Amino acid sequence: MKPIPINPETEEIARRVIWFESPEEALAEPLRFMAYAMAGAAPEDMEILRRYVDDADFLEALEKAPPGIIGRRSWDYWNLQMGRCPVPPMPKREFR
Repeated sequence: MKPIPINPETEEIARRVIWFESPEEALAEPLRFMAYAMAGAAPEDMEILRRYVDDADFLEALEKAPPGIIGRRSWDYWNLQMGRCPVPPMPKREFR
């Protein structure tokens, strides 16, 4: 997945979506950031992010989403939006 640029718009979204770390830290890991965005960003935020994230990036973010971030409802929604039907299983944590 290509990097998401740090600018005033993406910084503001990062502050809301991953409130517990700096926008620079949040945006440094675009796959993880997109998982948090799919779980909790407002529709207006996703509109802005779609300027920087194309469908291929979005699909990669879904395929490599860290477990435990995206809830069932958001998982189903975003997979269906990306044409993934049937919806694949949610990411699972692996305990060793």
